[in-house]
Amino acid sequence: MMFTMSAAAVAVWLGTVVTILSRSHADRNVYPSAGVLFVHVLEREHFKGEFPPYPKSGDASSDPITFNTNLMGYPDRPGWLRYIQRTQRSDGVLYGSPTAEHVGKPSVIEITAYNRRTFETARHNLVVNIMATEEFPLPYQAEFYIRNMNVEEMLASEVLGDFLGAVKNVWQPERLNAINITSALDRGGRVPLPINDLKEGVYVMVGADVPFSSCLREVESPHNQLRCSQEMEPAISCDKKFRAHFHIDWCKISLVDINKVVPVYITRSEPGTGVLPEFGEYNPPSESLMGRNYFSDFLITLAVPSAVALVLFFILGYTMCCRREGVIQLVHHGSIQKSTKELRSMSKNREISWPLSTLPVFNPVSGEVVPPIHPDNYETTSMPLMQTQTNLQNQITIPQQRPSGKWYS
Repeated sequence: MMFTMSAAAVAVWLGTVVTILSRSHADRNVYPSAGVLFVHVLEREHFKGEFPPYPKSGDASSDPITFNTNLMGYPDRPGWLRYIQRTQRSDGVLYGSPTAEHVGKPSVIEITAYNRRTFETARHNLVVNIMATEEFPLPYQAEFYIRNMNVEEMLASEVLGDFLGAVKNVWQPERLNAINITSALDRGGRVPLPINDLKEGVYVMVGADVPFSSCLREVESPHNQLRCSQEMEPAISCDKKFRAHFHIDWCKISLVDINKVVPVYITRSEPGTGVLPEFGEYNPPSESLMGRNYFSDFLITLAVPSAVALVLFFILGYTMCCRREGVIQLVHHGSIQKSTKELRSMSKNREISWPLSTLPVFNPVSGEVVPPIHPDNYETTSMPLMQTQTNLQNQITIPQQRPSGKWYS
């Protein structure tokens, strides 16, 4: 009995320890500085222990794992934080540049790892505590466009360190920090063709505490500006210090002195009743809503046009039937119709012999039928002049038939 109780106590103790260790393993605190680039790598090796091992022992391949990141309680990440993972077998990277307004506001990022082989998940929490820094903001900021890099390649610590070292040799500042990194695709760039190992390009912004060097200022010369307008490579003396690893497009470099930038204050209009406030919860309207009366809409839509049409009908009827001018017009119209009917009935009752021009004519020699002079669609009211036919030369006599059935002329 004592052995059973001790085993149960050990099991409870082990469960508590595992829970504590898993929570401490899941929650991780990071302390980025405002105005400085923040990079956090989601290593796949860190999550492999929570999934069952690969079925083939000794196999070098590993499970495909993808990540989903979101702010706790929300479907997406904060606006300053980005995430990228190129393939299912590569590590994910969280990166961004927090600003001074995020200082003192810790953010809990939920990281969910998906095992695409077993469809199991593992969730960790990343607590981001943004710290203030006295160096922020650095007054002189330069943004470089690197053509031969992708964003995940540039986020690697050794690659970013080499780039900052090259910039420091050219600029010679006392303090130099990477402020932000942006993919060219986020700036409206196009996906490159999968040939010649082309890259999408990346923008890297760095800040320093000293004015720009003469080498960086060479881009602003009229000669180089003309070459850039003609889509030609400008002549920069310090380009060889970058050319070994970084192909910089000097026509797209941006030099900003924030001490000389005039701040622009945009007045925001007051939100209406349909816009939610920045803080607070949405309170839907109550279920006891008043019904809407559609009787006035019915009157405006149907009753008013019907009443106007009825008034116009009575005005037209009074004008045509009760006024003297209208009665005269009706009588005149009726007399015209009566005369037309009478003429039509008289034209049908006339007995008129068929004109000779419409009868078939036979050739006495060949016996062929000669077509009539006029077409069949003749008018019974137009009679040909019979006396003109007797004056025609070579008039053909129409043969007549005797009662016995023989023809004679």
